[in-house]
Amino acid sequence: MTDTPIHGWTDPKFDGVRDAFAANFAENGEVGGAVSVYLNGEPVVDLWGGWYDASQEREWDRNTLVNVFSTTKGLAAFCAHRLAEQGRLDFDAPVAEYWPEFAAAGKQDMPVRWLLSHRAGMAAVRRPLVMEDMFNWDTMCEALAEQEPWWTPGEQHGYHALTYGWLVGEVVRRIDGRSLGTYWREEFASPLGLDAHIGTGPEFDGRISTLINAPADPNAPNLVELMGEDSVGAAAFSNPPIGGPDEDNITGSRGWRGAEIPAANGHATARSLARVYGGAANGGEIDGIHIINPETLDNAIVEQSNGPDTCLMIPTRFGLGFMLTGEFLPLGPNPRAFGHPGAGGSLGFGDLDANIGFGYTMNQMQNNLSGDPRVQGLINAVYASL
Repeated sequence: MTDTPIHGWTDPKFDGVRDAFAANFAENGEVGGAVSVYLNGEPVVDLWGGWYDASQEREWDRNTLVNVFSTTKGLAAFCAHRLAEQGRLDFDAPVAEYWPEFAAAGKQDMPVRWLLSHRAGMAAVRRPLVMEDMFNWDTMCEALAEQEPWWTPGEQHGYHALTYGWLVGEVVRRIDGRSLGTYWREEFASPLGLDAHIGTGPEFDGRISTLINAPADPNAPNLVELMGEDSVGAAAFSNPPIGGPDEDNITGSRGWRGAEIPAANGHATARSLARVYGGAANGGEIDGIHIINPETLDNAIVEQSNGPDTCLMIPTRFGLGFMLTGEFLPLGPNPRAFGHPGAGGSLGFGDLDANIGFGYTMNQMQNNLSGDPRVQGLINAVYASL
């Protein structure tokens, strides 16, 4: 695809990132996407290219938004840590101290820390749900508050693929009064000039790229069969049902885009992801605007969970709300790299050792649970440029 349109700029030192970005279109099936990098609080890469959708009739432009799925979890984590550094949230306090109804079914002593580190045993909802239920905040929080955990909290960890957002978000709402999407917008996105949103109005629809399902892989394992139909892992991805590759794409619906699902429905540009993580890695501020205190971030990236994941059946490693660099998520060569990937390939991360912020967004989904060659090629090119 030598005629793929690629736009933007790089600091000459980072021209290798442009080469890696172009290679993704030529060699790795990229359709449309963007990559952005901040170094020492300054932008050094801002590239976008390819096509807005599979028809390839409209180009991906500078302001194209796309659903970044679980990359949203990192944005939610920033909100929780802002409250913690203000002394309003204690990660070791019981969730029920802030959300009294959560004490039901033996959860009265569960600390907030376990919500952010995927140790709560609340990775799936027990109450049978329909798809539209995930668009109703109160329905999801009530269902979680009433149920007992799937495992003894704190004894193991398992990816809270969707429930993370309602669990963390409801704690934020009970403390602050604002929904997590509103808190994110008013405390982070607006002051920092970020084009990153948790819940979007119809005025954004014309800028949101259509996701393209990952190519079918007949050799890919059936995770539900591996985990068992009655397992927490299967329930985490099927209740409420979100549709499969042969069903209507829920992510293109107004219900999905308009709801606040802080674990999965953020819409962002790569530039905005790189900016927030770049500022966090730059002593906690950018352009004189506060993001997070360095000591708060030091606490956020202390390892809380590491090893076999009860839900994903692969090794994962978490701090408080952020994934940490490791076997599942290799974020360059440095130990203090943190962030969050999203299903299909998107990623936002920061590196406290190299003072880097990185953002990558795309519309062509891939099946790789880890090691997507597109994002790994970009990361490798960033570090080779230093």
